[in-house]
Amino acid sequence: MSRKFKTYYVSGINGDDCNNGEAPETAFGSLDRINNLELNPGDRVLLERGSVFENQYLHIKGKGTRSDRIEIGAYGEGTMPCIHSNGTGIWYQDYGAPLDSPSHVYKGEVSSALLLYDVEYILVHDLIITNSSPYTTMEEYAAPHKMDRTGIAVVAKNGGTLHDITIRDVWVHDVTGNVYNKHMNNGGIYMTALTPDNEEKTGVARYDGITVENCTVWRVSRWGIAVGYTYQHQKFSGVELDEETFRKYGHENIIIRNCYVSQAGGDAITPMYSLEPLTEHNIADSCAKEMNDSVYRYPEDRMGKVAAAIWPWKCKNARFCYNEVTDTRLNQDGMAYDADSGDGTLYEYNYSRSNEGGCIMFCMEEAVHNIFRKNISYDDLGGIISPACNPDALVTENEFYMRREVPLIRESMQDGTVTLKNNKITIIKEDGK
Repeated sequence: MSRKFKTYYVSGINGDDCNNGEAPETAFGSLDRINNLELNPGDRVLLERGSVFENQYLHIKGKGTRSDRIEIGAYGEGTMPCIHSNGTGIWYQDYGAPLDSPSHVYKGEVSSALLLYDVEYILVHDLIITNSSPYTTMEEYAAPHKMDRTGIAVVAKNGGTLHDITIRDVWVHDVTGNVYNKHMNNGGIYMTALTPDNEEKTGVARYDGITVENCTVWRVSRWGIAVGYTYQHQKFSGVELDEETFRKYGHENIIIRNCYVSQAGGDAITPMYSLEPLTEHNIADSCAKEMNDSVYRYPEDRMGKVAAAIWPWKCKNARFCYNEVTDTRLNQDGMAYDADSGDGTLYEYNYSRSNEGGCIMFCMEEAVHNIFRKNISYDDLGGIISPACNPDALVTENEFYMRREVPLIRESMQDGTVTLKNNKITIIKEDGK
C-alpha cells in the first residue's frame, strides 16, 4: 500500500504550535515544528504568504526521491513569507581538512536561515530570507572573527552524491556574514561538500543536479551565489582536468540562471569544481562592495582584497552566456568575468559595463583552453583584459567600447598569454558618447 504524502502548513499570522499543521485552518505557528520533523519523499512544507517568522530558521531533515520530491514553498495570497533568522539557526561547519590555501578558514559556527544538510530531491521556492545582525561601528561589522552567516546553506557530507536540489524564485537579502571567509557557508546562497564521517560506507560527498534560478540576492556578505567548494579540492590540482575526476569527486549538472545579484560584499556568482556547469542570463550589479580598506580592515592571514563578479573556480568546460555585469568595485581583481584555474571555460554573448577592474581576466598558470568570444564590453575601466600568468587564451569577435585612456591590456596584469583575433574596438568619450 502506497504512503500518503503529507503537507505541513505554517502560519505566522494565525497558526499555533498546538495544532497538527495538516491544513491551513490548523497550521503550525512556528518553524520549530518543522525543524523537529523528518520529511519523507513527496512531503510538502508550505508557509503562509504574508507571514513573518522573526528570529526563526528552517533546517530541513529528510530526502525525497526522483519521482517524489520534497517541496518547501508558500500558500495563500499576498507577499512571500519571510524568514528573518537574525543570527539564529547556528550549526557547526567543518570541512574535515584544510582547504587549498592555509589562509582559508575551514571550520567554525555558521548561522543559516535555511539549511539543507544531506538533503536531496527537493524544491525550494517563493520565500524571502534574511540573516542580519545589528552593529553600531564599522569595527564591529568588520570584526575578523565575526560568525559566518548564510541565507541558504546547502551541505553534502554523509549522503554520498546528492541529486536534484532546486532553489527557485527566492529573495535572499541583508545577510551580514564574515567579509573575510571565502569558503565557509557564508553569504547569500552557498553550497559545500564536507568530509564524510565514513566515506568508504557512504561514498564521496558531491552534487549531481543543482539548479538555482530566478533568485534575487541583495546586500549579502561575503558571496552572492556559490556552488560548491569541496573537501576533495586536492584532486583538481594541475592544468588539464580529467572528466572522470569530476564524475568521481566533483559536481555535475550545475545550472545557475536568471538570477540577480546586487551589492554582494565579494564575488557575485561562482560554480566550483564542476563539470560543464551552465551559468546563463544572470545579472550582477555593484558587487565586491566590501573589498576595500573601509570594510576589509582586519584580514589577519586571510590574504588580500580579491573578488570578481561571475566566474568559475576549478571547473571543466564551464559555459557562461547571456550574463550582464555592471559596476563591479575596484580591488585587486574587480573585473566582470574571470576564467580562473579551470580548463576550457567559454564566455559567449555576455555584456559588461563600467566595471572598475575591467572586463575579463584569465587567471594563473592552471587556466587553460579558455575562450572569450562574441561579448560586448562598454566603458569598462582599469584595463579591459587581464592576462595573469595564464598560458593561453583566445579573445575573438568581441566588441570593446573603450575610453581612450583605458588600456586594452591591464597594466598590472601583462604576464599571461592572450591571442586577439577579429575584435572590434571603438573609442568613446568620457561621457559615454
